[in-house]
Amino acid sequence: MGARNRRSTRETTADESPGPRVVRRRPRDRRAQIAAASAEAFGSLGYHGVSMEDIASRLDISSTALYRHYPSKYALFRAETLRLGTLSVEAVRLPEEAGQWTARHRLEHVLDALIGASITNRRSAALLRWQRRYLEPDDAAMLATQLALVDSALRARLGEYRPELPGRDRAVLSAALLSVLSSIGDHHVAIPVRALTEVLGSACRALTDIELPAPADDTEATTAREIPLTFKHELLLVRAVELFHERGYPNVSVEDIATAAGLPASSAVYRFYRGKGDILAAAFRRAADRVSAAIGPAVAGSDGPRQALHTLIDLFVDGSFAERELTFVYYAEISNVPTEERTVLRNIQRLNVEEWAKLLMAARPELAAPAARVLVHAALAMVVDLGQRFGSVDPACSRRRVATLMRQVLFGQ
Repeated sequence: MGARNRRSTRETTADESPGPRVVRRRPRDRRAQIAAASAEAFGSLGYHGVSMEDIASRLDISSTALYRHYPSKYALFRAETLRLGTLSVEAVRLPEEAGQWTARHRLEHVLDALIGASITNRRSAALLRWQRRYLEPDDAAMLATQLALVDSALRARLGEYRPELPGRDRAVLSAALLSVLSSIGDHHVAIPVRALTEVLGSACRALTDIELPAPADDTEATTAREIPLTFKHELLLVRAVELFHERGYPNVSVEDIATAAGLPASSAVYRFYRGKGDILAAAFRRAADRVSAAIGPAVAGSDGPRQALHTLIDLFVDGSFAERELTFVYYAEISNVPTEERTVLRNIQRLNVEEWAKLLMAARPELAAPAARVLVHAALAMVVDLGQRFGSVDPACSRRRVATLMRQVLFGQ
């Protein structure tokens, strides 16, 4: 009896034993998967807001496995940023047979290649767009060389297509085109690839055929605002925004802000704000309120949606020229806004874009809602990018010219 029980136990154990051990093999494209996940993480959360553990968790691997491929977070950041720069350079290269093409064909080939690269890398575009300031000097210089090659090639194609354009105008149009293409990394508008390709292509073609107003000194260069020393709350906000714009939010301390505002110690900041994050959130609310506050009066004072949009364009351009640093910070630092504030601010941003898109669809009934939203994002982002490139006092990129570029993107004419 005991023998039978022992045999039964052995048989049961044998029956229930697992089959051959499954060996998990490392995917052949693991390095590419890591690069894609890291680029998306850096783009959405910012370089300083991501750890190697965060990236590993996105891939369901251990951080130890991640370090087998890349020695540090910066190595990942550097590799992916420069990869995106390399892709852009490759996109503007013409094939050998391009010598037989017309100038328009060559320009459209380059734009189509840039559109394709932009869409393929949409989820990591913000990495190149806003986070590149955190590259180390030698790497930043390498990326700057790559982007200069892209800009030079695009200006050359524009010059072939429109030889009458002065060089400065080609530079403005090149910057505007690249801004439209990279703007899709700033938002998550759900739109099929084919439709997105068409709407970006249409906007780019409209820009290449634009007739810009003559350069004029209508920039009305603004001087630094004199803020009474008693207005500490306002002074802290303005000085903080200037520092965030210059150095990037993660590289600014409360002590830096206190010093810039002329306060004796960092502890004085806490009488007005809970911390650095609270100051950034206040800056975002101010920028968002500036955009949203203009919508109602513009609509009420206009004869129709097209005129309302023209009014909104002028108001947005004027506001951006007056507060360049705030406008840039509003776009570049959303990932650093405290979590509890970020959702509310993103909702305000979406609502503002939605109101512009509704007016655009009313003015252009052929546009579907996603396409209208993509165009609005592109037009708004272009003002920020041109401001970073040309500033507020360059006649080649005056208020009137920037407003004309916005209208061309939105109305396609």
